[in-house]
Amino acid sequence: MTKAIVLMSGGLDSILAAKILQDQGIKVEAVAFVTPFFGSVDAQKAAKLLGVPVHVVDITEEHLKMLKSPKHGYGRFMNPCIDCHALMIKHAGELMKKFGADFIATGEVLGERPKSQNRNALRVVEKESGMEGYILRPLSAKLLDETIPEREGLVDRNKLLAIRGRSRKPQMALARHYGIDEYPSPAGGCILTDPMYSVRLRNLYKIEAEPSARDVSLIKIGRIFLSSEGAIILVSRNEQENKALMQLAEPGDLILEVQEFPGPLTIIPKNSFGKETVFEAAALTARYSKAKGESKADVASWKLGEEPRLIHVEKPSEAVEVISPKGGELARVARK
Repeated sequence: MTKAIVLMSGGLDSILAAKILQDQGIKVEAVAFVTPFFGSVDAQKAAKLLGVPVHVVDITEEHLKMLKSPKHGYGRFMNPCIDCHALMIKHAGELMKKFGADFIATGEVLGERPKSQNRNALRVVEKESGMEGYILRPLSAKLLDETIPEREGLVDRNKLLAIRGRSRKPQMALARHYGIDEYPSPAGGCILTDPMYSVRLRNLYKIEAEPSARDVSLIKIGRIFLSSEGAIILVSRNEQENKALMQLAEPGDLILEVQEFPGPLTIIPKNSFGKETVFEAAALTARYSKAKGESKADVASWKLGEEPRLIHVEKPSEAVEVISPKGGELARVARK
C-alpha cells in the first residue's frame, strides 16, 4: 500500500491534503512539529479527526539556530517561513525513510502566501530540504510539476486539485463535501507572525546573542520594558501571568512583588541587570499594583532559593518615567 507522511498543522489545508490522499486509498501518517513558537495541539486534534497516527517532533534547537539568521530571510515580521518549511520537510524526509513511506505531502496552496508559497519558494524548500521530487501538494498539484510518486503511479494526478490564490472558498467548499465543520482559522499557529512579539524578539536578540527556548517563551508574557541599562524587565498583567512567569523562573532571575498590596509579579532575567535596573523594576512593580496611588510601597525582591530583600519606592506613580516606544523598539523606563 502507498504511504504518505503528511505535514499536519491542524489547519484546514493540511486536513484536506490528507483527506484527498485517503480518498485514493493511500495510507496517511501525520507529522507535527513543535517549537516555542508553535505547538501540536491542533495537529493532534486533526489527526484524531482523520483517524491517523501523528508523530510529534520537537525541532526547537535547530529552529532557534536558524531563526537568528535565516538564509532566505524573514516574512513581514520575524517569520522565516521558507527556512522553517525546509527544516520541517527535512525532518519529514527522515520519517519517510524510517517508516517506509513513499512521499511527503503538505497542505500548501500555490499563491496563498505570497512570500513562502510562490513557485520559486516551493522549489527552494525542495532543494534546501534534500527532498526534491518527493513533496506532493495535493491542493495545487495540477499547477505544479509532476512529482516522483505521480510518475510512478503511486498517486493519481487526475484526482488532485488545482487551487490557487488566497481565497478560502474552494477549501471551504471541499470541507463541506467532507463534512468537516470545525477547524482553526488560517491566521493561527505561529507567534512569529505576530507584530508585537516580533518587536520583543528583535530586542531580545540585541541583548542575548543566543537566546534559549526559555528566553523566547518568557517574552510572550506580560508587559515588557527596557531599563535605562538596556536590560529586559517583564511585568505581569494578571494572576494567570503571575503563575506563568513563576513557572518559567530560573535560578539567577530576580523576582519582585509588592508587599501588602495586590499586584503583578516582575522578573528580570538572570545576568542582565545592575542596581538601576533593579530599582526601575521595583518601581514598575509598585506602579502597576494597587499601591500605585500610595505615598510609598515596599517591594520584595529575591532569587530562587534566597531570602527576599525589600526595596523602598517613594510615590510609585511618579518614581519612574515610561517612554513610549518608537518603531521597532520596546517601551523604555528611567528613574525620574
